Amino acid sequence: MSITLDLTRTTPAPRSPVNLAGLTRPDLRQAMIDGGICPPEKARMRASQVWRWIHHYGVTDFALMSDVAKDTRAKLAETFTLARPEIVERQVSKDGTRKWLIRTAPGIEVEAVYIPDVGRAGALCVSSQVGCTLNCTFCHTGTQKLVRNLTTAEIVAQVQVARDDLEEWPSPSEDRRLSNIVFMGMGEPLYNLDAVSDAIDIISDPEGISLSRRRITVSTSGVVPQLEPLGTRTQAMLAISLHATNDALRDVLVPLNKKYPLDQLMAGIRAYPGLSNARRVTFEYVMLKGVNDSPAEARALVRLIDGLPAKVNLIPFNPWPGTDYECSDWKTIETFAAILNKAGFASPIRTPRGRDILAACGQLKSESEKLRASAVRKAEQATVEAA
Repeated sequence: MSITLDLTRTTPAPRSPVNLAGLTRPDLRQAMIDGGICPPEKARMRASQVWRWIHHYGVTDFALMSDVAKDTRAKLAETFTLARPEIVERQVSKDGTRKWLIRTAPGIEVEAVYIPDVGRAGALCVSSQVGCTLNCTFCHTGTQKLVRNLTTAEIVAQVQVARDDLEEWPSPSEDRRLSNIVFMGMGEPLYNLDAVSDAIDIISDPEGISLSRRRITVSTSGVVPQLEPLGTRTQAMLAISLHATNDALRDVLVPLNKKYPLDQLMAGIRAYPGLSNARRVTFEYVMLKGVNDSPAEARALVRLIDGLPAKVNLIPFNPWPGTDYECSDWKTIETFAAILNKAGFASPIRTPRGRDILAACGQLKSESEKLRASAVRKAEQATVEAA
């Protein structure tokens, strides 16, 4: 006997309301029309009102939009949402660094880190993906498998969460605590360029959060075909996760180099739109003891970037359990920096920040997940022993 299931009465799962905070201006105008909020001829005006409330004042309740008619506010609330994602964990380091573990959807968690006294006032390190595909051998974050790209709304939400915590609504024109954005968190931003580009459009809009594009930096390991589109679409500052001066070593440290070797990468950098002395490229160089930290490597780096408007951030390696790498000695790092300085390249040595809350470079989410998993195992073991 065969059985046939009658699925004609099955109710589809309800769709989640669109979060207006993740829409660009054109998309917000269209949402006003598609949602029946206003006719097309009034969409630009209505979208501008709503935009300012969301991105300048930071409201999460449509009822607070005092210059919008009450019945329109009710319709907005029925149709859309402004909800922030869940803050799973918030930590503050003894050095003032703040870290948030943010759950944007079931099984989707990312970390954002605010670092004071970086840039003009303070920088927020945001993520563009959940996990990573690059497998850089020195990076603990890179040991996570890629889950998916973040949406524009999920990227913008990291900025909103930080501004909520820093109490920076409405958007200040002076005395900002959050003055810079760096796409240096989880993931490779150029593998999610559409969402990253839209997020930059939103956070740089002068009637909203209003961060200058010159204070927004996108760091890439070298997805060469996307360099020109990045510059053209975002006008963001460029940072390159370099870490080696020859293909043999970079193939090991940054496996993406096998696909886009140094000659292609450097050609792409030299052609980056808007590159100038006022818009220098930043090369990130993690200092690995006995691997890439010799004076010969420093001189090779000078030759590699010769003629570019550039600076080099020297990053003391942040050790993590199971790694085979060690951090270079401080004197070795200073010698390396002196060679770069003598050649005319600024080469600040990055001070490790937030190590006590697992927020230092290369640590994002991996250690937090391990600690939470360990706590769960201990609780389960305690329950078994008590039974």
